[in-house]
Amino acid sequence: MEGLISLKSIPGLSFQSFPSFNQPPKFSARRSSMDLPPRRSNFPAIRAQQPETISPKGEEGGDALKVKEWEVGMFQNEVAESQGIRIRRRPPTGPPLHYVGPFEFRLQNEGNTPRNILEEIIWNKDVEVSQMKGKKPLASLKKFIDNAPPTRDFVGALKAAHSRTGLPGLIAEVKKASPSRGILRENFDPVEIARAYEKGGAACLSVLTDEKYFKGSFENLEAIRNAGVKCPLLCKEFVIDAWQIYYARIKGADAILLIAAVLPDLDIRYMVKICKLLGLAALVEVHDEREMDRVLGIEGIELIGINNRNLETFEVDISNTKKLLEGERGQLIHEKDIIVVGESGLFTPDHVAYVQEAGVKAVLVGESIVKQSDPGKGIAGLFGKDISV
Repeated sequence: MEGLISLKSIPGLSFQSFPSFNQPPKFSARRSSMDLPPRRSNFPAIRAQQPETISPKGEEGGDALKVKEWEVGMFQNEVAESQGIRIRRRPPTGPPLHYVGPFEFRLQNEGNTPRNILEEIIWNKDVEVSQMKGKKPLASLKKFIDNAPPTRDFVGALKAAHSRTGLPGLIAEVKKASPSRGILRENFDPVEIARAYEKGGAACLSVLTDEKYFKGSFENLEAIRNAGVKCPLLCKEFVIDAWQIYYARIKGADAILLIAAVLPDLDIRYMVKICKLLGLAALVEVHDEREMDRVLGIEGIELIGINNRNLETFEVDISNTKKLLEGERGQLIHEKDIIVVGESGLFTPDHVAYVQEAGVKAVLVGESIVKQSDPGKGIAGLFGKDISV
């Protein structure tokens, strides 16, 4: 990531101790790290994108988005490892080229082979976002953001649905395919499915925008928004760069997904602030205790999604939700008034009742309802009763 400096590379700097995110490190330097050339790293990035940041019209966001120079300069590998992040942002070694006559091929090795499907998706996304930013620089999005219609209240819609039905508010997912299940619905019309979800009682909708692995698109998100669907929309994207948040906003998103398994704490804090400036809700997804503890330590979190799917094996266990909401974690979530969203492995009324008993007030469901010929009836089957208005 451009603009990132390794503290160890600064001549004359005495690095006394590795800092926590709550305490700045004690060091002295004869010159500013900003005078030095950037150092590129391959682990998930601590991002230094503030100079590109666009605030909505009439709002001043500069100071709110500043980060301490020492945080930006921390060595990324150490940051990622210290937070238990195993997903690498891009191949650590880079793909070596080998030539055979007029042909060339890339040799697979431990460094440039993804270790699991999430890492493969992230590596592809890193290339994809770089290309999209080249075609649509952040500055060029400003006029669209200034003229975009106001966002809808994603969190408020979930609370209202929970209050109305006594059941978890439903975020129904518009999803054509997944890496683990393949094509879920051949006759896929995103607008038709979205309307059926809304009619069936969904509080909000989640729209997959990843094309390569989930057969989704930002065009689907935009089409649903422009079709007059009133449910607030979550952009279900693998976010690695703040640019994606701005782009989702102009395509009609009311909320964005942030994945703790991919993003270091500083990224999450920065991106949550971006979301607030743009009027978006941020659904921060966790998978285990360590990720939950990290996210609970970040100010401004309103929505936490617990994914019951192991991202390395893709196995699903809904007891993961109960495990992450027991004891002090559950108490802290209650004190902070955070809405917890149960994700993955929810197919029956018993499943919904189980995660609700654990403390969930919303559920995000795709596969079990999108595969139904009538997604609205699929919603009634999921909850065991008709929840339509």
